Amino acid sequence: MAQITRTRSPRPNAQGKSPAAIFLNRELSWLAFNHRVLEQVRSERHPLLERVRFLSIVSSNLDEFFEIRVAGLMQQKDSGVTEAGADGLAPEAQLDAIHERVTALVAEQYRCWHELLLPALADEGIEFRTAKDLNPAELKWVQSYFRNQVYPVLTPLALDQSHPFPQLGNKTLNIIVSLDNPTTPEVEQHVAILPVPRILPRLVEIPPAKTGGPRRTIFLSEIIKIYAGQLFPGYRLNAAHAFRVTRNSDLYIDEEESENLLKKIEDELRNLRRGAAVRLEVEDGVHPDLFELLCENLSVSKNYVYRINGPVNL
Repeated sequence: MAQITRTRSPRPNAQGKSPAAIFLNRELSWLAFNHRVLEQVRSERHPLLERVRFLSIVSSNLDEFFEIRVAGLMQQKDSGVTEAGADGLAPEAQLDAIHERVTALVAEQYRCWHELLLPALADEGIEFRTAKDLNPAELKWVQSYFRNQVYPVLTPLALDQSHPFPQLGNKTLNIIVSLDNPTTPEVEQHVAILPVPRILPRLVEIPPAKTGGPRRTIFLSEIIKIYAGQLFPGYRLNAAHAFRVTRNSDLYIDEEESENLLKKIEDELRNLRRGAAVRLEVEDGVHPDLFELLCENLSVSKNYVYRINGPVNL
């Protein structure tokens, strides 16, 4: 019997190459994976609603990425870690690269929503409405829905000297509004925050004008933005913008130093509700003053802010 000799392929010569040319960065590789998920949205071989689902998966993946991965890098940066990893990237350099790639990813995600999915859904009789799209009959129904279903469960949070900026929950959707008094508009602007209630459906279906007509849908946040002024009698609504904050949800427990492990876990879980903000998503076009107010009070630098061209939190 002939003897089979196994030879090991020679290892490629990496001499002279930078670490970045040899090693892949874990976080950037993960973002590349999420981009491949987004590519499934473009693929017409999938059923339409599956493509919508892939778009939502991209968002939920990014949520977890920021809660854990980005939060960890921010902690390293804040702790003064400047040493580069095997891939040649220090924490700060990784955060800069992440911001650049996520900005591009989110922009492409919303292009898919506006240019691919919305027209395809409309062709199938599912239409999404915004404030400017509503006809008088639809506007009347939406106003009635707001008064009967939404208004009773809204809790406005005023921002002034006696009401500090509230502790907003992780991944909760909120509306920031700017108001003035019509009799003295030059005096000062008033600002408030409206948490979007989770007990109501995110999507609201408007009854069809006729049997067999298209199914018309509007986001709950859009309804609140239209009628937010009704919560502040005597004031004029100047602006309303949706935003969402993602917080550090990385759970770290040193078992060797924790005498009471159960209590340590309970304490850490409580702290997660007050975790540092690691991302701010805000509607594109937000007034600069409101934008600065959010960044300052959430302690978020511009590198962790993402302007959204469409409904926040697809």
